[in-house]
Amino acid sequence: MKTLKLIVMLVLGAMVSACAAVDTATRNARFEPQQPEFVQTLPTMRVTEINVLVPQTLKVSERNSYYPGGDIVWRGDAIGNRHQQVKAIFDTALSQGTAQMDGIVPVRLDIRVDRFHALTEKARYTIGGVHSIIFVLQIRDLSTGLALGEPRLVKADLDAFGGQQALRAEARGQTQKVRITNHLAEVICQELSNEEGFKNPKLGLIQALNNI
Repeated sequence: MKTLKLIVMLVLGAMVSACAAVDTATRNARFEPQQPEFVQTLPTMRVTEINVLVPQTLKVSERNSYYPGGDIVWRGDAIGNRHQQVKAIFDTALSQGTAQMDGIVPVRLDIRVDRFHALTEKARYTIGGVHSIIFVLQIRDLSTGLALGEPRLVKADLDAFGGQQALRAEARGQTQKVRITNHLAEVICQELSNEEGFKNPKLGLIQALNNI
């Protein structure tokens, strides 16, 4: 596994005449629930409460390398508490994505973020990559607190712009933060309105590396 990562990183590094070091991430040790079927009442839901947890055990990396390890890699805000910044993005996105749900059953969403790996400066302004995002979703009846179905692991990757494409997007106001927020809003909308949930796109080699 480590050998495969090293080979892939050397290939990516050769593209820009540099190599990147890799930190150790904690994601491989975390619980990954199965993918159950949702109950049939999902379209009748009304989301009235959202609880987002970004565990302090998630490792933050501030390394400016092409593929730094760690569970949280985020450069879309000023240097600060990355756990809080990621939580704020999820809070905004999930509120946005559930705003139009006007069903009968009031529910609470419990979200645990397991991975939030955006791009470093070096990757964003050269080769681009993948915004690798993983979270666990649990839906609960608001009045009883009882779970509606089992927890669901959601992989919500997004193509990450690089080089001139990234600069042009920023000029249009499509920053990493804007794109990821809008993407997560669409992901949660699909998770709550479609029994099959969000279908993670296939984004190539870097995405495959993220999943090793």
